[in-house]
Amino acid sequence: MSAVEQTVRASSVPSRRDRADARLGATAPDQGLIASLSRRQLLLISWAAPIAVLLVWEALAQLGWVSPQVLPAPSKVVRTAYRLATSGSLLGDLGVSLLRAGSGFVIGGSVAFILGVLVGFSRFAEALIDRSVQMVRAIPFLAVLPLVIVWFGVGEGQKIFLVSLGVAFPIYINTTLGIRQVDPRLVELGRVQGLSRWQLIRRIILPGALPSILTGVRYSLATAWLALVVAETIGAQSGIGFLAMDAREFLRTDVVVLTIVIYALIGVVADSIARLLERRLLAWHPNYAGAAR
Repeated sequence: MSAVEQTVRASSVPSRRDRADARLGATAPDQGLIASLSRRQLLLISWAAPIAVLLVWEALAQLGWVSPQVLPAPSKVVRTAYRLATSGSLLGDLGVSLLRAGSGFVIGGSVAFILGVLVGFSRFAEALIDRSVQMVRAIPFLAVLPLVIVWFGVGEGQKIFLVSLGVAFPIYINTTLGIRQVDPRLVELGRVQGLSRWQLIRRIILPGALPSILTGVRYSLATAWLALVVAETIGAQSGIGFLAMDAREFLRTDVVVLTIVIYALIGVVADSIARLLERRLLAWHPNYAGAAR
């Protein structure tokens, strides 16, 4: 690692004293308790509340305090999931939704990253692009949905476009912000060291902006599913959203609850993937190095 890259990594994070003060102020009351817990124990604790909710929910449903038509028991939802999975319909709908979300994420994320880089580096690009992007960002999905249907119909294009639209804004904003927040003294140091423009971007600017960019990725993964829910409620013939709307027509609350649980689990998995990327790509960052060990 070059001296410039070492300086970037040292300067893009808080000083040792600042980190020590922050840890002292934030974790002093329970520092001993947290230190005594392993990573697996902390993982189990994080699942304690959801499991407790499920147990209470099951108990209330079995005692008859909650009507099955209002909120079916978790055991019934599990049986419904098994029945749909063995018939193949659940896995097929899940695969279709994952494909739509993945395609939209790649398309929207790529476009947003390119625009964010342009705006982050160029004031002219900011004047040309940013105001239009912010205006589009302020439009709710439901407001733009009729126009999207006119453009793309109710096929796959409409759904992928809406996902791409929802994914784009968090990545665009965080990419721009990350580039703008890189310490200009580091850029000047790189120039003094004789780095070319591409080397400045690769060794100084992108590493310094990476934490913000990955934060945008985490937000986008959640937004992708929100956009897909809206997209799959209109004219869909497959997908998790279609499964929920079809179940609503027949008052199958167990299927509706199952789709909600699936969305929640997918969100947890997506966030875990984003955290894994953070730990791997930001292993040099002290705020992430501890999580990686």
